[in-house]
This record gives sequence, C-alpha cells and structure tokens, in this order.
Amino acid sequence: MQDLKSRTKKFAVECWKFCEQVPRSRELDAWVRQLIRSSSSVGANYRASQRAKSTADFINKLKIVEEEVDEIRLLARVISRS
Repeated sequence: MQDLKSRTKKFAVECWKFCEQVPRSRELDAWVRQLIRSSSSVGANYRASQRAKSTADFINKLKIVEEEVDEIRLLARVISRS
C-alpha cells in the first residue's frame, strides 16, 4: 500500500498549497487551519490503519479517514466560495 501512503501525503501537501492561496481573514483562518489538520489526518489515520490490531480496529480507522475526507470536501467548498 505504499502508493496510497504517498498519495495521502501528496494530498496533504496539495491542501496546504491550496490554503496558502486563501486570502487571510479572521473568519477564513479558522476554516483553513481545520482543512490543514483534516488533510494531514487522512494520511496519519490511513497509516494507523495499516497497524490495526484487528479487523474491527482497521475498519474503525478507515471510517475516521472517510469522515476526514468528507469534512475536507465541505471545507474546501466553503473556502473556495468565500
């Protein structure tokens, strides 16, 4: 699964680059910080899933990844419309 590890890392970097382009404002800064946290969490939780102690643990960690990706989609849409 090295490909997915490198893709999640690239995804976090691309989100960070996107966030660099967002105009600075008090309102947007909170969303930008959360987007950066969520995008890096995708890779971190995917990597953690590879060390899962059971099938249930593996599924739980991937569900966290799924939730983070959903949050990223919302945040990116909100920020890009601002």
